[in-house]
Amino acid sequence: MQRLHSHVHRETQVLFDIQRVSQKYQSLPFLAMLSPSQESVGSSSEESGIYVGTAPSTSYSDQSLSSIVSHDEHNDCKKHAVFSLSRMEAYFLSGQLTDVILTAGHIELQEESVETLLSTASLLQLNSVVETCCRFLTKQLHPSNCIGICVFADNQGCASLQAAARAYIEEHFVQVICNQEYLLLPIDEVCKLLESDNLNVPSEETIFQAVMIWISHDKINRKEGAARLLELVRLPLISPSFIADLIEPETVFRDDKYCQDLIMEAMKYHLLPERRQLLQSQRTRPRKSTVGVLYAVGGMEVTKVGATNIEQYNLRTDNWSFVCHMGGRRLQFGVAVLDDKLFVVGGRDGLKTLNSVECFNIKTQSWTSMPPMSTHRHGLGVGVLEGPLYAVGGHDGWSYLNTVERWDPQVKSWSYVASMCTPRSTVGVAVLNHKLYAVGGRDGSSCLKSVECYNPHTNRWTLCASMAKRRGGVGVGVMNGFLYALGGHDAPASNPSSARFDCVERYDPKTDTWTTIASLSIGRDAIGVSLLGDRLLAVGGYDGQSYLRLVESYNSQTNEWQAVAPLNSGRGGACVVVIKPPF
Repeated sequence: MQRLHSHVHRETQVLFDIQRVSQKYQSLPFLAMLSPSQESVGSSSEESGIYVGTAPSTSYSDQSLSSIVSHDEHNDCKKHAVFSLSRMEAYFLSGQLTDVILTAGHIELQEESVETLLSTASLLQLNSVVETCCRFLTKQLHPSNCIGICVFADNQGCASLQAAARAYIEEHFVQVICNQEYLLLPIDEVCKLLESDNLNVPSEETIFQAVMIWISHDKINRKEGAARLLELVRLPLISPSFIADLIEPETVFRDDKYCQDLIMEAMKYHLLPERRQLLQSQRTRPRKSTVGVLYAVGGMEVTKVGATNIEQYNLRTDNWSFVCHMGGRRLQFGVAVLDDKLFVVGGRDGLKTLNSVECFNIKTQSWTSMPPMSTHRHGLGVGVLEGPLYAVGGHDGWSYLNTVERWDPQVKSWSYVASMCTPRSTVGVAVLNHKLYAVGGRDGSSCLKSVECYNPHTNRWTLCASMAKRRGGVGVGVMNGFLYALGGHDAPASNPSSARFDCVERYDPKTDTWTTIASLSIGRDAIGVSLLGDRLLAVGGYDGQSYLRLVESYNSQTNEWQAVAPLNSGRGGACVVVIKPPF
């Protein structure tokens, strides 16, 4: 018996005596020595020995027995198992019928023998040893062995070990595909891997590279499965240049009609963006790791003095985690991502309205002060349109604003552009089809249902169709060529605690019309809204009484909102943006 490393505080004693039982009790039926008519000794124990016996032969033949017994009889003994085990324990305690005692009070686990030990322990149902081996193998997971451990765990029925190995494969997929275990996988197992939404890859291009690595290992025999594998690559999410330069010319796909259809589908997705809503499929749904990370910045929280912390949401793990703090306290500010950096613009610090701007570098985790705006603004909206960043409307501490400033990242300065038609504070701002939209808000006398859009090439604002509801504190987002307006309120300034809306409207720029869609689970305003992958997320908000941790995700295919992991702390007016990899 091999000795393997760990501690199992139990004695396993196996007692064998088949031949002596047969010799000593050859004149009796086997069950006589386990007869329930005898007084049981002791009690069954998990640490009792395991006895293996065989029934001795008797002088009666089947023929003679049939002449004695005139009819069938059946006897049930419900306590048979209890009396049997008690009798076995009695033999063990008295030292009878005991030839061999195997004792393991200490087990040494070693890489070369742990799988054998686990298999044997599983066969003997020594669960504590199985669990110990599984923990040991989990610690040994590596890109070079995780596939083998996953397969082994599946064969042994070790669900926890298999789940741990599978999670490791998905987390370290980029390293796993460079190892021999991946190259030797059968095509069915490769397909199972590539189907997963949870693969940790920087882009869909990595999935295509994984396909080619596997095919190239035995190109002659594996090219027949090329179409089956290419179907699992989400080609519409790969850049057109990558498709044209590296995928379309590949010889293993050139002569396969289905492969060519997949490539054409991807090119249509890029060439005809206005038809993307009709081209939705599993291949247009991004994997969780490629959509980026959602940041929720600041906002009002339960202390009502304003949060300075920033949380991030990871779609793969479905959880929020702390990132850092802002340089100072801000309320009703704007946030945008420019050159992979997080810009925090304007707001108020509780005493005065700000024109300051700070920038957070994701890679270095550091803050930098930027040139301030010309106008102090809180309740503003911000958006990035064709390079520059725009700060729209707001309130300067004395009046509602219709002015708009633009930050040019090339010359690093702010300048005014055309003013809006209407002053707007707590305005929702979003970019759609190369235009900047300003939605709802408050003009000082009432909440607004009007909407206008800015064309940077003509430097003009144009009125669009109005929403069905007046919405102050409205959340605005963009998905699949539509503009969404979420929640808000129509509260007069004299009654700030009046009801918040749960209704959501969607704007189609092609028809200049608004349509009501599925409502949020509860009414709220000051919602942070952002697109993450193929879902629109509504983050936090204020329901009139409390600041919410609630986060909901909208599926446009089913027209449904679904709750996802909540914020770590409730907040309203948080600014949310997505930063895509590489970070």
